[in-house]
Amino acid sequence: MELSLAHPAIKAFMCGAFSGTCSTLLFQPLDLVKTRLQTLQSSVQPGSGRVGMMRVLLNVVRKERLLGLWKGVSPSFMRTIPGVGLYFSTYYSLKQHFFQEKSPGALSAVLLGGGARTAAGVLMLPVTVIKTRYECGRYHYESVTRALCNVWRSEGPGALYSGLVATLLRDVPFSGIYVMCYSQMKTNLPKEVNMSAFAPVANFSCGILAGVSASLVTQPADVVKTLVQVNPQLRTSDAVKYIYTEHRLQGFLSGAVPRCLRRTMMAAMAWTVYEQMMAYIGLKS
Repeated sequence: MELSLAHPAIKAFMCGAFSGTCSTLLFQPLDLVKTRLQTLQSSVQPGSGRVGMMRVLLNVVRKERLLGLWKGVSPSFMRTIPGVGLYFSTYYSLKQHFFQEKSPGALSAVLLGGGARTAAGVLMLPVTVIKTRYECGRYHYESVTRALCNVWRSEGPGALYSGLVATLLRDVPFSGIYVMCYSQMKTNLPKEVNMSAFAPVANFSCGILAGVSASLVTQPADVVKTLVQVNPQLRTSDAVKYIYTEHRLQGFLSGAVPRCLRRTMMAAMAWTVYEQMMAYIGLKS
C-alpha cells in the first residue's frame, strides 16, 4: 500500500516509527549507562563511593568494547519503532477527534500526551522489561523472542508486566508535561519563525526545554521502574522503601544525567522528525 493512499493515522504511525528509529539508534548508549547506574545503586553499599556516569561508560567500553554501549538496542528497536509509531498515531487520532478546529490548551495537551503514552506504554511493556534486563548486564538472553518466552515460562506472565505502575507513573506524566510545554512554547513562537527554514531548529529547541522539565519531574519513577524490572520479586512500594532506606532522597536521582540527556534529545529529535515528515506528506501534526 502506497503511503499517499494510507489512512492518516497509519501515516502518523509510519512517521513516528521512523523518528523513533533514528533517535533510538543515536541515543541508546545513554540509556544503557542510565540503567547500569541505577542497577549498580541497588548493589552498592552506602558510603562505598559514588559511581559516576563517565566511570560506567568507560567501564562498559573497556570490558565490552565500543559496541557494548549499544547492548539492548534490539529490544529498544522492538519497543521504540512500534511504540513511538503507536504513540504518534494515537496522539494524532485523539487530536483530530477532539481538537480538529483549534489548538489544545495546556490542560488538554497534558491529557493528549498522557493518553497517547498510556496506550503505547501498556502494550509495549513486556519488551521494555526485556530491554531493561539486557542493559543492566545481569541477564544474558540469546534473543528478544527467546527472552520473552523464557521469562513467561520461568517467572510467569506477570513478570513481563513488572514495573507497570512505576512505568506509567514515569511515562504518562513525562509525555503530558512534555506535550504541554512543547505545544505552548511552539504556539508562542513568531509566525515568521514557523514559516522559515529555521522551523526545525526552533522545534528542536522547544523540544529540548520541554524534555528537561519532563525528565526531572519523572526521574524518581524511572529509578523505581528499573529496580522492579531487574528484580521482579519486588513490588513498587518495596522498591520505593528500599531506595529511600539505603540511599535517601538522592537515590531517586540515580542516573538522572544520562536519562535527562537521552530522553530530552530523543523526544526533541522524534518530534522534530515527526513534524517535518507529517508536513512533507501534507498532514498537520
